[in-house]
Amino acid sequence: MLLDFLQAQRRTLEMKCTGAEAELSRRSVEPSTLSLLGLVRHLADVERHWFRHVLAKQEARPRFSSDANPDEDFDGAVPDPAVVAAAWEAWRAETAFTDRFVAEAPDLDVMGHDAWRGTVSLRWVLIHMIEEYAQHNGHADLLRERIDGAIGR
Repeated sequence: MLLDFLQAQRRTLEMKCTGAEAELSRRSVEPSTLSLLGLVRHLADVERHWFRHVLAKQEARPRFSSDANPDEDFDGAVPDPAVVAAAWEAWRAETAFTDRFVAEAPDLDVMGHDAWRGTVSLRWVLIHMIEEYAQHNGHADLLRERIDGAIGR
């Protein structure tokens, strides 16, 4: 059930981006660097962190941000077809990893350690990810409306 809710939130993000491909890097309002493309890059890094790094205990550095530039996921969201393609490729790879990890987990009590949150369970991470996507899908609603007036998608 939790994975189904997460997948629904992911589909909402994709829906918000579909049809606005040429405008994915359009910023919300100055000085914010928030954009649909930035959200895709950010959420790829968030899934990577929680599922690969924290729960699977892989050495998985973020793809789009770093200690030197923690906002590069948004700052680097530029209107370059290669950047857009790389963002979607990374997001799809991370969501596929998450789906496999959850499917193969013996239960929702698989534990991991996060430097900020401490010990967390797979259950907690799934709930957190639903919350993360829901929050950013609210941003995506406003971004998409600004791009072309589309609402309720």
